Amino acid sequence: MTTTVLAVIPARGGSKGVPAKNLAPVAGVPLVSRAVRACLGAPLVTDVVVSTDDAAIASAARAAGAEAIHRPASIAGDTATSESAVLHAMDAFEATSGRRADVILLVQCTSPFITAAEVNGTVERIVEGGADTAFTAAPTHGFLWRETSEAGTGGEGSGAYGVNHDKAHRPRRQDREAEYLETGAVYAMAAEGFRTHKHRFFGHTALVVTDPARVLEIDDPHDLARARALAPLLDTPITPGFEDVDAVVLDFDGTQTDDRVHLDSEGHEFVSAHRGDGLGIAALRRAGMPVLILSTEQNAVVAARARKLKIPVLHGIDRKDLALKQWCEEQGIDPQRVLYAGNDVNDLPCFHLVGWPVAVASAHDSVRAAARAVTLTPGGSGAVREIAAWLLGPELHTPNS
Repeated sequence: MTTTVLAVIPARGGSKGVPAKNLAPVAGVPLVSRAVRACLGAPLVTDVVVSTDDAAIASAARAAGAEAIHRPASIAGDTATSESAVLHAMDAFEATSGRRADVILLVQCTSPFITAAEVNGTVERIVEGGADTAFTAAPTHGFLWRETSEAGTGGEGSGAYGVNHDKAHRPRRQDREAEYLETGAVYAMAAEGFRTHKHRFFGHTALVVTDPARVLEIDDPHDLARARALAPLLDTPITPGFEDVDAVVLDFDGTQTDDRVHLDSEGHEFVSAHRGDGLGIAALRRAGMPVLILSTEQNAVVAARARKLKIPVLHGIDRKDLALKQWCEEQGIDPQRVLYAGNDVNDLPCFHLVGWPVAVASAHDSVRAAARAVTLTPGGSGAVREIAAWLLGPELHTPNS
């Protein structure tokens, strides 16, 4: 009989520290979607639900592959516990699916660097290890201190004192036994025991060791900024395949060019384009992939390049995101299935709209940080050809060839 393992991701719409926090993108992916994908990647997890009171979060959860369960206002306030959300989600899941959960997971999407292996590890501790509860924890050899209320009085027993060590004895790191810091990212509980105790810790508790470098909980804008800076270092690089994308939208200057403009004495502008990009776009067209050029520049050279490539162009656009949204609606394309390639800050609104924001290698740092994937090739040097190779293979074979 299959063990039903239900992962519950609580994601309220309200957040005081970071507005719309659970939808904030890290490496181009909303936090709630990152948590969903980690759960879906764990082999032992059978079902993933997001408990939310917010329609936009519910939509993002479904787009990422989870079910969304509406959380009542009575358990969606600032004082509501995560346990109450999990218990409600359990009831809703079992009522609609007709199945009883055997193991319950509480997964926090405010921990952006959760891995599928960590999620799976907590389940293993219960299913295979016999534990009642399990959680992710990071090893630490730090010396912890506490300050007494009488600090500064000068007495030997006052001031700061060691919590986990004798301050007169300072053993080397390698001679100290590791302690473990609860990460707040993943908790697993035997479902029957959780219903009885209504708490995430009961009975025999096991821990799953996490890499300390991956431990980060987002509570304020500074945490979010750190997460975005760390994502290129901690995330496993991923590029889309043909089956992941329904349309490719390309910025022009800095993406299909090197972002330089040449002027003659009459003020006419010239730019350089890469033949490899034209080859890649032609292959995408043959494969039936819609391709669009979207540019803020009202320049004849943009239209001329689009004619040469035989693809549509929208240029002289003030709000590229609004134009892209309208184009998607007209074409009947889900923005979450769009790959958008850009290089500078005016591309960021489009990055936040699509499912595959891609930065070229020469893009501004803030754009690279917001991208879900980054090319190895700079703009104007074949970056679009590289993107086409992600979708069609290095030889640009169309799916029917």
